[in-house]
Amino acid sequence: MNINDDETIDYVYKVVVIGDSAVGKTQMLSRFTKNEFFFDSKSTIGVEFQTRTLNIQSKVIKAQIWDTAGQERYRAVTSAYYRGALGAMLVYDISKRESFDHVARWVEELRVHADKTIVIALIGNKADLEEKRAVPSEDAMEFAENQGLYFFETSALTGDNVEAAFFKLLEEIYSVVSKKTLEHDVGKSNGDSLNTLKGLKIDVNGGPDLEISEMKKLSSCSC
Repeated sequence: MNINDDETIDYVYKVVVIGDSAVGKTQMLSRFTKNEFFFDSKSTIGVEFQTRTLNIQSKVIKAQIWDTAGQERYRAVTSAYYRGALGAMLVYDISKRESFDHVARWVEELRVHADKTIVIALIGNKADLEEKRAVPSEDAMEFAENQGLYFFETSALTGDNVEAAFFKLLEEIYSVVSKKTLEHDVGKSNGDSLNTLKGLKIDVNGGPDLEISEMKKLSSCSC
């Protein structure tokens, strides 16, 4: 479900789509956000992002999905975009073994630059090229299990599993964010009780100034 009114948005989630060049990152993004596929798609230069607003667990979520260039020469530029990301789609091409062999390096880069609680999905794209498969599903599943990643095989061309992969990632982000919010609220409640027991002075007039909207508190970007 897409919603156009920004006033209804509960949360904004930043997601990065990473992986080697020409594995279909931009096509996956276009399929998910616009249900489109372009046969003459060109390599992404720098970083672009697209959005889609949808319902998850009765909340209105705006997914802000960043398309990060896979070429090595842009690596230093795009590393800054990992910061603040709540989720990552790490994409490889099932017909190009080299793109899968580089997955471990991409995971390492995420671990360095992204938040430690980032949700990562490993995506074997171009599943429609089964006759050219160079990466057995079992290899990818084993890697994903060892690294604690979610795993999907998709086809941006046909649309197969693209929606399911993005929804799973966003649902898991929602679970992580909800847990963080609960822990924060519990900690705050315990802290308030402790302050009261110690007899500390609490300035009740300063309350409104300390309030932060859920969207701003949980989003790293105001785009």
